[in-house]
Amino acid sequence: MKQPLQPGATIGIIGGGQLGRMMALSARQMGYRIAVLEPNPDSPCGQVADVQIEKAYDDLEGAKLLADVSDLVTYEFENIDQETAAWIARKCDFPQGDQLLKVTQHRLKEKQTVAALGMPVVPHAAILSNEDMEAAAQKIGFPAVLKTCTGGYDGKGQVIVRHEEQLREVASDWVQNQELVLEAWIDFRCEVSVIVTRSTRGEVKTFPVAENIHRHNILYRSIVPARVSEEIQTQAREIALTIAEGLQLVGTLAVEFFVGKDGTLYVNELAPRPHNSGHYTIEACETSQFEQHIRAVCGWPLGETTLHKPVVMENLLGEDLAPLLEERWKLKDIKLHLYGKVEVKEKRKMGHLTVMGKTIEEALQKMDERS
Repeated sequence: MKQPLQPGATIGIIGGGQLGRMMALSARQMGYRIAVLEPNPDSPCGQVADVQIEKAYDDLEGAKLLADVSDLVTYEFENIDQETAAWIARKCDFPQGDQLLKVTQHRLKEKQTVAALGMPVVPHAAILSNEDMEAAAQKIGFPAVLKTCTGGYDGKGQVIVRHEEQLREVASDWVQNQELVLEAWIDFRCEVSVIVTRSTRGEVKTFPVAENIHRHNILYRSIVPARVSEEIQTQAREIALTIAEGLQLVGTLAVEFFVGKDGTLYVNELAPRPHNSGHYTIEACETSQFEQHIRAVCGWPLGETTLHKPVVMENLLGEDLAPLLEERWKLKDIKLHLYGKVEVKEKRKMGHLTVMGKTIEEALQKMDERS
């Protein structure tokens, strides 16, 4: 069996955003050095790295530079050029590999893969050309959600369509440049997610189920434990574990679900790395999702994921930052995380807040009282 990566070694991270930053901070705590591949100078992860390689993610020269200085390579987001990912998989210690990236970069392949594992997914139909629209509309019905197969996040690359004419209007334009998927509209009770981690040694653990509330297609709050039945929570964890084993996951995977009005779970999306809805784990769990990820890819035993107290995590967007800092005295019981992003933009994630309580209601009250 491969030996764990020893402290003092260098972990290369593809992507310089906040997930890379928090991953790097956990790795530093465990004694590792950090190199980051990121085209923008003074990135959140770059600020805490030993080596910054300012190259584009699809720049093979940048990948080679990262490989030269790294003993192991991981990533903070899945939109990595396939050629680059394949080269890294061949040339470096890249525990996550490039195969899961191929699946999670493409919404249709992702749904097909999850369904092939026998797990429940949102009903969907492929639209690969104009000729596919009528069949897709008949299969799925309306309203429906039209999505690009690649490149979408935080609500980008998707639109609700309410009739076939609208579908044709939008899809005719989009399908010229990319593949599409039409998904059934789920009248859901809530959205939940499970963070699951599997190590290079095959050890697997899940974090508590989070209930996620979105505003403008951006995660607003995560509430843990989720306000759903134990039966639904258990089923969500079991589905996440089945997917992790079926995909031979190494590292961290977020599995996002819709919970139907009747309690039915539908897998909505996968994210093969630490996830926004898992930020609560930094304060509220025995082990954070970021430390767990580093443990997994480096071959360490996984940490316990026990939840200390009920917790609420809230994202801070660009428009939230100035008002919050003006009244920072209200943050007595609230933990503040700022990501070090140089430019403040509306709807851009600048940080997050975490608050715990004896009950979910108490944690929510504390969060609401500061606003």
